[in-house]
Amino acid sequence: MALGYRQGCRWCGRAALGQPRRWRVQEPPGCSARPYSEGGGASEAELLEMCWRRLFLRGGAGPLPWSAYLSGRHPGFGPLGAALRANLAAQWWDSALPVREQVFPVDAPLHGPPGALRDAQGLRLLHPETLREALQGCGQSPGGPALEEVLGAAGLLRESLLPGVLAQYVSCLELVNKRLPCGLAQIGVCFHSVPESEHSVSGNERHNKNLTRIGERTTSLLAWFSSPRTAGQWLDYWLRQRLQWWRKFAVGPSNFSSSDFQDEEGRRGFKLHYSFPWGTETIETLKNLGDTELLQLYPGERSKLLGRDGRKNVIPHVLSVNGNLDRGVLAYLFDSLQVVENPLTAKKNSQRKVCQGLFNELTENGISVWPGYLETLHVSLEHLYTKYDEMSIPFMVLISDGTLENGVVQLRSRDTTMKEMMHISRLKDFLTKLRPGTSSSTALS
Repeated sequence: MALGYRQGCRWCGRAALGQPRRWRVQEPPGCSARPYSEGGGASEAELLEMCWRRLFLRGGAGPLPWSAYLSGRHPGFGPLGAALRANLAAQWWDSALPVREQVFPVDAPLHGPPGALRDAQGLRLLHPETLREALQGCGQSPGGPALEEVLGAAGLLRESLLPGVLAQYVSCLELVNKRLPCGLAQIGVCFHSVPESEHSVSGNERHNKNLTRIGERTTSLLAWFSSPRTAGQWLDYWLRQRLQWWRKFAVGPSNFSSSDFQDEEGRRGFKLHYSFPWGTETIETLKNLGDTELLQLYPGERSKLLGRDGRKNVIPHVLSVNGNLDRGVLAYLFDSLQVVENPLTAKKNSQRKVCQGLFNELTENGISVWPGYLETLHVSLEHLYTKYDEMSIPFMVLISDGTLENGVVQLRSRDTTMKEMMHISRLKDFLTKLRPGTSSSTALS
C-alpha cells in the first residue's frame, strides 16, 4: 500500500510526585527513543509551547521565554503546573518535618512592619496615590507628606523567608527545652528585583527597558540551629539529604548535581543545580550563616540565644537550606519528558522496509515493479485499484500490518479483480511462472 506518515502525540502526565514516570511525545520517523535531557528531539521552543498548551505554564496569546519563568516575571503556573508545585511542596513538608522531631513549621507575613524598617533597603508596599502626593509635594507643598516619611511608613516586601523565621528562634528554643539542634521550616512567596535584561520584553514593555521590575518565587526554607562544634557535620548531612531528595523523584537523577562555594565573608555553602538544555540553574542553596544573623536580630540579648549542647550553653550557628520550588517545577517538567518514536510510524517504517526488500528482489528477477509505497497521500484501496488498472498494471501486491506478523501479502489481478492471499516468499516464483518468457508488471503498495 502507499505509505504515508501521520504524527501524533500521546502524553502521560504525572499529577503527584512518587515513582518516576515519563511524559512521552512521539518523535519524527527515523529517531530512536531517548530522554530529552540527553539531546535531540523536541526543541526548547517546542517544549515551552507544549507546557503552555497543556496548561502547565501560563502566558498571554502564547508562552513567554524560559528566562521569564526562571526569573519569576511571568503570569504564574497553569492548573497542572500549580498542582505539580503543590505536590512538590507537600513532599518537601513530608521530608522536613517527620525526619527530625525538632523541626517546627512557622509562618510569617509577606511584608515587615513600618517604622522599624525606615532605613532598610528593599521592595516596599506603597499605595500609588500616596506616592504621587509625596512626589508632587517635594519642594512645593510644605504641608504635604515628605517622601522619606512616606517610605518609612511603608511595609517592606520580603525577599527571603529567613528574617521572619529567625524572629521565631527564641520561641523554638522554648519548645525543645533549649536543646540543640532544632529547626524551623516555612514555604512562602518571596519577591525580588528583576533587571529588564533578565527576561524578554514585548508590547508596551519595550518602551521601558531601563525599569527594574518585581519578580516573585515560591521558596522553601529550613533554618537548622546547631552547635558551632557540629555545624559542619550538619551542613554535610543536609547536603546529602537534599540532593537525595531531589533525585528521588527524577527520571534522570544525574541531572541534579551540587557544587560548593564561599561567600564574600568566607562562609561555606553548597548549591544544588539542575542541568537544563541551556545550562545549569540553581534550585536550592545550603549555607552555614554562623551566628551573625541571630546576633543582629537580637542585639544585647545574647542570653536569650543560648542553647544547650550537652552541658554547655552556646549561641548556635544557623544553617540555611533555601529552595526555589518554582524552578523545581521547571526542572521536573524537563526531567519528565522523553522523546519516543510514534508506534504507528514504527510500523509504517517496518512495512516500508519490507516493500523495499521485495522491490529489489522482483526487479532483480526481471519483473517490472511500480513503487506505490513511495506515495504519501492517504487514499482508499478502491482508489488505488482504479488508478493501477488505468495504468495497465496487471497485479497489485498489498503489504499490510498482518504481513509483518505472518508474512502474508494480498495479490490482486487487474483482469479478474480477484484477490489472493499468498506468502511473500512465493511471490517471486508465482509472478515469474505466470508469464514465462515475458516481463510481468506489478504495483507494490
